[in-house]
Amino acid sequence: MKPYIVLQYLLKNTDENHFATGKEIEAYLQENCKIYAERRSIYKDIEEINEVNWMLENDADIFEAEEAIETDEYDEEKLILYRHKKGFYIRQRHFELDDIRLLAECVNSAKFVSTAQAKRLIDVVCDFVSDYQAEKIKADAFVIDRVKTKSTAILNNISVINDAMSLSIDGERHEPEKISFKYLKYSIDDMNQKVAQRKGEKYVVNPFKLLVNEGNYYLLGVDDKNKKMRTYRVDRMKNVSFTYEPREEEEFKKMNLESFVKRTFSMFNGKTELVTIRFPNYLLDTVVERFGKTDTSYCKIDDRHFTVLTKVDISNPFFGWLSSFGKRAKLIAPQNVVDDYKAYLDKIREMYES
Repeated sequence: MKPYIVLQYLLKNTDENHFATGKEIEAYLQENCKIYAERRSIYKDIEEINEVNWMLENDADIFEAEEAIETDEYDEEKLILYRHKKGFYIRQRHFELDDIRLLAECVNSAKFVSTAQAKRLIDVVCDFVSDYQAEKIKADAFVIDRVKTKSTAILNNISVINDAMSLSIDGERHEPEKISFKYLKYSIDDMNQKVAQRKGEKYVVNPFKLLVNEGNYYLLGVDDKNKKMRTYRVDRMKNVSFTYEPREEEEFKKMNLESFVKRTFSMFNGKTELVTIRFPNYLLDTVVERFGKTDTSYCKIDDRHFTVLTKVDISNPFFGWLSSFGKRAKLIAPQNVVDDYKAYLDKIREMYES
């Protein structure tokens, strides 16, 4: 076990900027593991670790690895390197430090992961770097405060949903099936306790896709009660379970997934219309981020303005988004949508005239 313990010690305590001498490794083995070893045996352990690692990574045999490690040509391919007078250190191979930092930040920024779960998952990814690097990553990851779910059941919900949609489970063929759950919402009577919608009745849903949008996890599925396609926030789902009834797929097969997702998450539900909107040029990036470039056209009007022609679901959320630009955005066509927008603005103004 001694070579394995030496490797774990170096993985945790060394990197390109932190080193461990043979004397320090010897002291660790003696004080923490009750293993008494000469420094020369530790050097031999490190040499063998490098050989085995090179053998596995290069699909070679141990004799080729021994020959390769003995030559200076392969020195930079060793897992454990020696820095003159400073000691040994682990050279990160499969992950760069920035890769792990990015993974940690993604976990921490996900609203659907609770604070406790985020901490645990960040600890997992930080196992791939040294303790010094992990400490810095964790400090960086928690600089910005974020609104996160308090639900700790979401990862279990995701697991059950994935199994329900899967074509195989544990190597056995599986037919995708419906799931049931209670769907929660806030109540003004008690903001600390969510209540179940439909008076506590369970939802039965045909699940098709898990989606991530703006830090939240959603299930795309067809409600078994009204046969309508809709999305469900996974962190608001409770008691997710199999129904053991085959999934009905007719609604999903005839839908355009990309179009549905774009309309649902961009402008919410409503009657679909092809609209033309004028914007100043400096808002081009903002508009492209909202509508994308697929099935959307952009036209230059003059040196200061452009128009966008795209399909949107006409609804109050769309009008609210449009009005957030004030005079910088003007709805041009079609006229019936322009009239609806005017009526929307008039109703808001009327609230403040009485």
